Amino acid sequence: MNPEQFQQRLADHGIKLTTAQMEQFAKYYQLLITANHHVNLTRITDEKEVYLKHFYDSIIGALAEPRLQTAALTLCDIGAGAGFPSLPLKIAFPQLKVTIVDSLNKRIKFLEELVDQLGLTAVRLIHDRAENFSAKKSSHREVFDVVTARAVARLSVLSELCLPAVKVGGEFIAYKALAAPTELAQAQVAIQKLGGQVRQTVKLLLPKINEERNIIMIDKIAPTPARYPRRPGVPNKKPIQ
Repeated sequence: MNPEQFQQRLADHGIKLTTAQMEQFAKYYQLLITANHHVNLTRITDEKEVYLKHFYDSIIGALAEPRLQTAALTLCDIGAGAGFPSLPLKIAFPQLKVTIVDSLNKRIKFLEELVDQLGLTAVRLIHDRAENFSAKKSSHREVFDVVTARAVARLSVLSELCLPAVKVGGEFIAYKALAAPTELAQAQVAIQKLGGQVRQTVKLLLPKINEERNIIMIDKIAPTPARYPRRPGVPNKKPIQ
């Protein structure tokens, strides 16, 4: 998917990117490739693949949840890595108020430079473990309209890292691929214990290659119990069952 095809495919879905936004994506790609020589950000470096498997793939969350396209939502991206999915969403939908959390300071430094170079506003970058970010006494606990995560961990673990940051009435959007049904079945107990309720899974295909993507949308219907998230490392070693 070249930049022109990227723009046209989104336009087919009613998402019309301006020349300025396309320039931001072009600069994003160049900065990503340059920084990738020094910081391990992505295995995907071919321009067409980046536009398809990173930029377009990030924005499909807004096809599943149209509110992302128009509402001034507070969005927190847990374990964003090189900024996916939150920064492509932010470029496409500037009204979003984005907070990015990542445990590796080198990635946060890259994102700081990226946000500055792209001229993005209302973006906060936080170097922290997800377990600490939304812990019991954290000011970030249960305050976000939407929390997103893409390619971070299996859903049973991811739910404990993300749902504590979602406010009651908000939602957690997990980007998953083919394993989504299995992961969702294994995560049902964790989701319920953490105050979540699965609303739906939206199945989409990446154009050209027809790779399956599943956007799992989980509503926050009750406060997360104070004991969650557990201390760093524990959710991954001992997922809630």
